[in-house]
Amino acid sequence: MAFRLKNYLPRSLFGRAALILIVPIVTIQLVVSIVFIQRHFDGVTQQLSRGVLLEEQHLLGAVDGSASLADAQVAAKAIADDLAMTVDLPATTSAPAGDLRDFWDLSGRDVGTTLHDGLPQVLAVDLQSSSRDVRLWLTTAWGPMQVSLSRGRVTASNPHQLLVLTALASVLMTAVSYVFLRNQLSPITRLAAAAEAFGRGQNLPYKPRGATEVRAAGSAFLDMRARIERQIEQRTLMLSGVSHDLRAPLTRLNLGLSLLPDDEETAALRRDVEDMARLVDEFLAFARGDALEESANVDPATLVAQVVDKARRGGLDVSLGACSGSGTVRARPQALIRALDNLVGNAVRYGSRAVLSYALTDRSLRLSVEDDGPGIPKNKRDEALLPFTRLDAARNPNQGGGVGLGLSIAADIARNHGGTLRLGESEGLGGLRADLVLAR
Repeated sequence: MAFRLKNYLPRSLFGRAALILIVPIVTIQLVVSIVFIQRHFDGVTQQLSRGVLLEEQHLLGAVDGSASLADAQVAAKAIADDLAMTVDLPATTSAPAGDLRDFWDLSGRDVGTTLHDGLPQVLAVDLQSSSRDVRLWLTTAWGPMQVSLSRGRVTASNPHQLLVLTALASVLMTAVSYVFLRNQLSPITRLAAAAEAFGRGQNLPYKPRGATEVRAAGSAFLDMRARIERQIEQRTLMLSGVSHDLRAPLTRLNLGLSLLPDDEETAALRRDVEDMARLVDEFLAFARGDALEESANVDPATLVAQVVDKARRGGLDVSLGACSGSGTVRARPQALIRALDNLVGNAVRYGSRAVLSYALTDRSLRLSVEDDGPGIPKNKRDEALLPFTRLDAARNPNQGGGVGLGLSIAADIARNHGGTLRLGESEGLGGLRADLVLAR
């Protein structure tokens, strides 16, 4: 039962806090309404009914003590005028078989009980025919007598007013509590938004506010964000120096090779140097990341067209597939281009052609790269996303090797944008399908 109830409870902190606030108020209202208010009005109704009972006893004594029906009618009319009643003697309508009242009229039950217990001559009490009047039928020496009097004489008038006032006061206090609760929870919401934006590479302005605990959490977040940014900046500066130091000997090797005669050995050495330069570039691209690049509004159509043109200028067989959606996405354009370049490079390395497409919706952007290569087995796809993992034996070892960083770089860029990289099977080309999914 607890597990089923949990499915219907609110998931947000604000919803749960509101539930904690509202449930006790509603419970207190029910308890007060049922236990206190009902008992109070039951006591008032019984007291008023006993007063009417005394009046009816006086009226009945005067009627039964009259010498004739005419005297009884005169006496009844005089008493009825003094007590604001209407008396019919004999009764113009027949008495019902029993008391008449609505099922929800709890105070009417006390009226009938009080009158019947105190005056056995009461035949029936009608509280149902009119909402303003009460009709009684009594047995007299001159036949049945019908008495009509105001409902306010036997029950408390407008008993719902107290309930309405209590409900209005509860609504007002709940509204005030809602405002205070929202003010306490809004700093947590802003902290969550700043943390989520930082995970996507955006640096939203944030200032700790709210309760002491929330301020402490906000200050800790700001310190953490500053340390991460300093670490990334220091790493980038270090890698820039490493890149310069590594490229310097490679440049000297290329210069030395250019002075050697053109033969097979020189060509082989030149290819080795080019491979070393490419491997160094991949290592540095993976280690550098993209956290320092500023986010901007990116048009997927322009981005995809730029990657396709760049690949074609490099002599690769890359085409543009079916695309859908229009608009912009907040992202780091150079990082996305680097991720797509790696995916396209993997596609043409293990296949003969690649197709690049995108689908933009209100919630996400999906950039897809498909190839006609052998693909990656389903049980190896998670492993393929790990850095320095090479699955060339599972695909095509004759198409050149890498260091296993292409998919890792793309996956890391996707995570830095709050997205993910999904590997599947291409339905159109039969090879690998890589989907770079980013949340909007």
